[in-house]
Amino acid sequence: MVITFLSYKYHFSFNVDLTLLSIAIIFPLVFTIRGSFRRREKALEHLSEFRSTLKTLKYFFFSNKNLSEDYKNDIESIINEINTKVLDHLLDKKSNINELDKIINKLFIFISDNNEILPRSLKDKLFRFMKDMHECVENLHAIHMHRTPISLKAYCKLFIYVFPAIYAPVVIYNLGELTPNWVAYFIVIITEFILISLYNIQNQLEFPFDKIGLDDIDLDSFKINR
Repeated sequence: MVITFLSYKYHFSFNVDLTLLSIAIIFPLVFTIRGSFRRREKALEHLSEFRSTLKTLKYFFFSNKNLSEDYKNDIESIINEINTKVLDHLLDKKSNINELDKIINKLFIFISDNNEILPRSLKDKLFRFMKDMHECVENLHAIHMHRTPISLKAYCKLFIYVFPAIYAPVVIYNLGELTPNWVAYFIVIITEFILISLYNIQNQLEFPFDKIGLDDIDLDSFKINR
């Protein structure tokens, strides 16, 4: 609105082709939105696999008749703790994953401590599914920490704010002197509203775990005991 007001006040207008300028803004925005959406879909895929892997590990342990009820309760507690801590880690924006690694390592320690009770064939299956679990956790952590490149986001934001300085005079030139001023204000405002809305959508999509945006992932649905 300020740029449009100043353009009218000082009779500042010109005619340029906005095609390249539009590509310079719209293309990076669309590219980052698509990238954020794909990351969200990948996160859903890894979360589903993470939960199913934990459930399968639990089934393998509980199917072993050599384990007492106390041992089964211990392993269930460890699996539930891994599930809870991974989801809590995704909610938190901190990058430290050391505590989570220690909790996940409890599962390996439990298997090692009960090496004589567990059959070799069962241990092989457990380690295979533990590998799948580790891959899911690492992929989720990577999505959690590494989002849209900061330079690309800064580029988009800069051009969104610079755009009215070029766009408003062009709109005024094309509308001519006979068109009411409010038409130019409306066109510039609605265009800038669309651009900043797309930027905000991308900003919300790129971190789908914080439960702030409408399209964020419901982490509670990936708990073992849901």
